[in-house]
Amino acid sequence: MKEYRIAIVGATGMVGRTFIKVLEEFGLPVSKYKMFASARSAGKTLTLAGRAYTVEELTERSFDEGFDIALFSAGAAISKVYAPIAAAHGCVVIDNSSQWRMDPEVPLVVPEVNPEALSRRSKGIIANPNCSTIQAMLPLKVLQDNYGIRRVVYSTYQAVSGAGMKGWADLENGARAFAAGQKDYPLEKFPYPIFSNCIPHIDVFLEDGYTKEEHKMIDETHKILADDSIRITATTVRVPVFNSHSESINIELASPFELDDVRAAMAKMEGLIVYDDVANNIYPLASVASGHNEVYVGRIRRDTSVENGLNLWCVADNIRKGAAANAVQIAKYMIEHEMI
Repeated sequence: MKEYRIAIVGATGMVGRTFIKVLEEFGLPVSKYKMFASARSAGKTLTLAGRAYTVEELTERSFDEGFDIALFSAGAAISKVYAPIAAAHGCVVIDNSSQWRMDPEVPLVVPEVNPEALSRRSKGIIANPNCSTIQAMLPLKVLQDNYGIRRVVYSTYQAVSGAGMKGWADLENGARAFAAGQKDYPLEKFPYPIFSNCIPHIDVFLEDGYTKEEHKMIDETHKILADDSIRITATTVRVPVFNSHSESINIELASPFELDDVRAAMAKMEGLIVYDDVANNIYPLASVASGHNEVYVGRIRRDTSVENGLNLWCVADNIRKGAAANAVQIAKYMIEHEMI
């Protein structure tokens, strides 16, 4: 069996460290790993499958020795410069940033949903979708294939881990300040205290009043489902939860449906867990999804305010399925189908 050489770029960050955990769990046939990060993180030691690796500074020469796959999670600016360098050395880049997602020559992939897009990678780069988009794609793909979709309304409840270590620190520091009876504390990430607040502001505001995060969900949904005719709107909200994003999704389908059939179809979808028994208070929670690679869906019910309307509640670990696990699943799919 062929063994592969994998580089991890941004290895010391929250997603980078989760790359390592997921790679350990998946047990891909790998002969060599290399860890890269910024100059300030160079020299740190990370452990993968019982072996210690020294983190090296990312430079333009980092890919000279040759890799088959590079997992990137170091931000759009880094990906813009270094992903083409890695690809020019024959390496398949799987990038977690927003840099390449809407490039028409770069596949935007959720493996359970549109793996066929992996064959179209003229730049040698594959984009990992936005975390909040990824989890929604699994139930929406089921609905698209079985009923067609006319309209989607997203309302997200996104955990602070989606804002990185500084976002996590803001919630942690807020909880400590509250426990100590302190009203004020320094903020590292958010414009307002996230503790005890829901902040309807993720990424920057654009001229139309939407945030960039909201536009990401709209544009990426169109690209992944390959249907620009779907009408989509979104409101994305940061909530005082450490990990796992939750989403209320309202869908107008193109044809009639029965709820039992919807649940049955979703239960067959790889990577999607139907967690829906309201009589026993069973519905997806952030604490249920955290630490898992699957997407959980529940509160599946009819929306009687519109013809063929459906509501559902969707939850996933945004650092795993929303980032690291999805990227490693892409690598796994390509290895298993001899695409590398």
